Amino acid sequence: MNIYWESFLSCFKIGSFTIGGGYAMIPLIEKEFVEQKKWISKDDFIDILALAQSAPGILAINVAIFIGYRLKGIRGSIITALGTALPSFLIILAIALFFCNFKDNTAVQNIFKGIRPAVVALIASPVFKMAKTAKITYRTIFIPIISALLIWQIGVSPIWIIIGAGFGGFVYGRIYKNTKKS
Repeated sequence: MNIYWESFLSCFKIGSFTIGGGYAMIPLIEKEFVEQKKWISKDDFIDILALAQSAPGILAINVAIFIGYRLKGIRGSIITALGTALPSFLIILAIALFFCNFKDNTAVQNIFKGIRPAVVALIASPVFKMAKTAKITYRTIFIPIISALLIWQIGVSPIWIIIGAGFGGFVYGRIYKNTKKS
């Protein structure tokens, strides 16, 4: 099968059956492209995920674009982005056409109430996987905890967290490098 078509279908399938947005898609994207197809390595996936989170736009689309680019350049990124976005577009279009008739229906409201906890689990799952892959230890666990608390409790912009973490990593690398030479 053609890699363009195969990557489009993979992204379309993930986009079609993932409820909860980009973070809920991450474990499925990882399973499809890293574990099953082995088109990218786990380390490359973590790097792609970091880039996708720091780039403006929708996380799932950004991840798809970076994976597509890694596979087949610009054409690959366009194909994977379309594959990821098209199902959401079609689903939202269908919902917009029919939801007005069902929005007050108790069964529909109960279905959405039932879906919410599952979405939370889908978002939590990649966090724990990424922590393992990122080699977070008892010495470094404070970094994501403090970052999350700063964003959640104080309202610090994630941009400042990324800049601060990058600066901290640079300083640590310089200090570690200098102490290693001695």
